[in-house]
Amino acid sequence: MPAVVEDHPSRQDSRAALAARFTAIRRYSERLAAPLSAEDQTVQSMPDTSPTKWHLAHTTWFFETFILGRFDPAYQPYDPRYGYLFNSYYEAVGARHPRPQRGLLSRPGVEDILRYRRYVDRAMGELMVRDDGLANPELWDLLELGLNHEQQHQELILMDIKHVLSVNPLRPVYQPGVSRPEAPIASVAWTRFEGGLVEIGHAGNGFAFDNEGPRHRVWLEPFALASRLVTCSEFVQFIEDDGYRRAEFWLSEGWAAVNARGWTAPLYWEDIGGRWHVFTLNGQRPLAMDEPVCHVSFFEAAAYAKWAGRRLPTEAEWEHAAGNGPLDGNLGDERILHPLPAPQGTGPQQMIGDAWEWTASPYVAYPRFREPEGAVGEYNGKFMANQMVLRGGAVVTPPGHIRITYRNFFPPDARWMFGGIRLAEDV
Repeated sequence: MPAVVEDHPSRQDSRAALAARFTAIRRYSERLAAPLSAEDQTVQSMPDTSPTKWHLAHTTWFFETFILGRFDPAYQPYDPRYGYLFNSYYEAVGARHPRPQRGLLSRPGVEDILRYRRYVDRAMGELMVRDDGLANPELWDLLELGLNHEQQHQELILMDIKHVLSVNPLRPVYQPGVSRPEAPIASVAWTRFEGGLVEIGHAGNGFAFDNEGPRHRVWLEPFALASRLVTCSEFVQFIEDDGYRRAEFWLSEGWAAVNARGWTAPLYWEDIGGRWHVFTLNGQRPLAMDEPVCHVSFFEAAAYAKWAGRRLPTEAEWEHAAGNGPLDGNLGDERILHPLPAPQGTGPQQMIGDAWEWTASPYVAYPRFREPEGAVGEYNGKFMANQMVLRGGAVVTPPGHIRITYRNFFPPDARWMFGGIRLAEDV
């Protein structure tokens, strides 16, 4: 089993509805790439990013390798060489092109990759409408995993192209945005939670990635959680108080990163004429003080929390506080693509969307976790070292691709993803 999928409500859908869902997700990836030139889609701005066209090809390779190659005896690979080019990290599947060199792949070009997508999509469509096409539960689970995997790469497309465009001195605009007036900053309220013995983790209804389970019990001491994310205005105060030059706020490795990389502000911030500006997918503009700060590393989030006399929540505290709340928020709106200010309110706001929230929890296995068998067992488990957990989704997370139990993870020095800060404190 590649993921925790005990209940399959989607199995009751007609095959036509399933095919429509597959088509919608696949087309959305291409829609995200549509504003970009072929040259844009080939650039790799640092080893952690990937070219847009590589994302389009890799998600196609996933369906070709793990579904068509196993469950369609008549399927012929589009180009056997693509298995080497577009395998990401699956050692069990074979050798792969080095990740830091993906930007050197001038060929295949964008049009070639789009033809590859059409070829695989046709074969997948034929497999889904066959009488026995979804009779195998393993095939169904892999299809669910493949669709969610593509949605993860939709977020990566936006994260990565933002970094690509940011290093271009022309500051290209990915897509024009909508302007809005700055609003009064919502005051911070603190919600108290009594803690005790609580359960976290996926309960087994519907799809979840394997790292979200098993559901288990944890003990929480009483704590309080801030009602909203930390704003740019608040983070500017940290900067102006020499936060980036005072070692007492920083973890040792974080302080080393500050000095080695010359960090003086969040990624994409630039001081122009004495005023902070920020680069967004909608272009560069003056920093709006009422919106959440994002593109900070775990080290910056932890340093800010210490400066503020608070701390970051653990992932168990975050999940318990989020409870069974709604999954609506600032998610995947192609007109905005940047965190929005919190609404006024006393309870926890912005738990879903806007910016992924760094937690104080290292990314490790839950009790009784076992990696699935086979190549897809490499999906999450092999990364459970030297990474920190983030929760809640971001403005670039596709709608419908987030859960309260969703565990995102990145190295503590990563800044190009949409990482933000919510404070917690002991009670």
